[in-house]
Amino acid sequence: MPTGLQAVLFDMDGTLVDTERLWLRTVEEEALGLGLALTEADLAAVLGHAIEPCARHLASRAARDADPARLAASLERRFTELVRGRVEPLPGAVELLTALRSAGMPTALVSASPRPVVDTVLDALGRHLFVTSVAEGETPRTKPFPDPYRAALTALGADPARCVAVEDTPTGVASAEAAGCAVLAVPSYTPVPPAPRRTVAGTLLEVDLALLRRLVAVP
Repeated sequence: MPTGLQAVLFDMDGTLVDTERLWLRTVEEEALGLGLALTEADLAAVLGHAIEPCARHLASRAARDADPARLAASLERRFTELVRGRVEPLPGAVELLTALRSAGMPTALVSASPRPVVDTVLDALGRHLFVTSVAEGETPRTKPFPDPYRAALTALGADPARCVAVEDTPTGVASAEAAGCAVLAVPSYTPVPPAPRRTVAGTLLEVDLALLRRLVAVP
């Protein structure tokens, strides 16, 4: 059986780029328009999830009738506009991606954000740093289901047991683990505890190829 790291799959928002705060701002502004103030309990329903589930959550919390489809369209428009003007790589992201490319290690971008947002980030980071990308709506289900990671693994021709997914939220971690990947969690707003085949780091500055290889090493 082949051993060793075959590929590294990255979440986008809050993992590679500082867009999680923009998404949270987007949701907060939309919620205020509904007369809602987000609480800590809402974070699990809005961070790491695709736009439509977030819209349904806001609609369920609204005191008055709210159309989830209209909310989803408004959320996507607001978020896309914010990201276009404010793509900021997180510390260590570009350096890690560049090192992986230099070492010939394939990478993928696996996101629950819509394609216009993903393309904006790819252009900012450098499309050449990724072999493939998966956006919301391009698989039957999105995170926390395994479909996005499975699609990326298929495109890479990689064995999930020989791959590491880098994520920042429990939702994304659940998706990657359900697909069979080892996980390196770099939490943003929501804590992620260590677990079997899951390692937690403080920032990407702590991550290098040697660490990623150890995460799939056979004992």
